[in-house]
Amino acid sequence: MLAIGIDIGGMSIKIGFVNERGEITHRFRMAVLKGVSQGQIMKELGDLVNAEIEDAGLHYSDFIGVGVGCPGSINTLTGRCDFSPNLDWHDLDIVGMLSSSIGLPVRIANDANAAMLGEAMFGAGKDFKNLVLLTLGTGVGGGVYIDGKLFEGNEGKGGEVGHTIIRLGGRQCSCGLRGCFETYASASALIADTKKAMKKNKDSKMWDYVHGNIDTVNGATAFECAKLGDQTAMEVVENYEMWLTYGIVNFCNIFRPDAVILGGGISGQKEYLTRPIEEKLAELHYGFPMTPKVRILVSKLGNDAGILGAASLAFEKVQNQ
Repeated sequence: MLAIGIDIGGMSIKIGFVNERGEITHRFRMAVLKGVSQGQIMKELGDLVNAEIEDAGLHYSDFIGVGVGCPGSINTLTGRCDFSPNLDWHDLDIVGMLSSSIGLPVRIANDANAAMLGEAMFGAGKDFKNLVLLTLGTGVGGGVYIDGKLFEGNEGKGGEVGHTIIRLGGRQCSCGLRGCFETYASASALIADTKKAMKKNKDSKMWDYVHGNIDTVNGATAFECAKLGDQTAMEVVENYEMWLTYGIVNFCNIFRPDAVILGGGISGQKEYLTRPIEEKLAELHYGFPMTPKVRILVSKLGNDAGILGAASLAFEKVQNQ
């Protein structure tokens, strides 16, 4: 059987037909154009999926359902996107519109929660029952997997670990609060800290790395220059890893996971990122003395995380029936 995975992004929607082994057998996409109403986008999406099913020579009976990963505040009880700031969507009945147009069961989740389920079913977490996912991007997305099931919380809006406050009165967060985990551990925070350090030290190798253009600094700049022995870069990386580690300690204490999975562009540093975090976690007894070891893993789904995570919603629904 196949599931349809729909990964909604700010500029495009990626769709794939996924089998039970987590293989994408057919993939396609559509643009999210500015000025097009949210209702029209849903209509076009449904029409596109129907056309692709026909073009692929498949029948609706070949599919168990549709899973949708969408950024923003997603109410899994009503199937609606209550609010997605990046898309400027409000009170959009995604499940209702797609199930009506496609004629298959539809399940929706916040995109980070969907990614967590995808990693648990097909990725780095498939051998574990208790997991926390952190996506280190513009913010810090999160997902929680407890006793072999995705934890979604009230209205499916739980798992927002990026908005755990780790410094009272700290940096201003886009959510309106101060000191949130993502203001210190996101790629955006790392980039801001890198630029600040570069401005203080004009002799840093990071200036050569970006060819003198500070606007091209990205999440890899400090890491790559730290590998070259640049002291300023090393300090930036150590500071970033400190905040990331202490945030993870909180999640270790709350959820006592088997592993924490890191996703997003920064996770591309792999062992250079995970090894010092694991070492520090061991020193901190994984949050409390005499508690189990927590593995720090890197996402395995890569660019297909969104589609596979969304499809996992449909597969999980069938498994739990």
